[in-house]
Amino acid sequence: MEQRLQEAFGPRILEVVDDSESHRGHGGYQEGGESHFNVRIASDHFQGLSRIKQHRMVHEVLGPDLIAKIHALSLNLSV
Repeated sequence: MEQRLQEAFGPRILEVVDDSESHRGHGGYQEGGESHFNVRIASDHFQGLSRIKQHRMVHEVLGPDLIAKIHALSLNLSV
């Protein structure tokens, strides 16, 4: 995930946190993690775009193969 985001957006800030363990016992939790992520990105690529467009760009970069494996993806995007 980090590599795809780094290559696509060349961000000043990129933080990818696997927050799966804090969701143990909740819907979508997978043993071993990688089901719930918090992602923070600051990139010029988001300049002038609506929040919806920014989120769609991230989802497109991650691709359907990776998105299908994730139960929850929290995005904090900025310029």
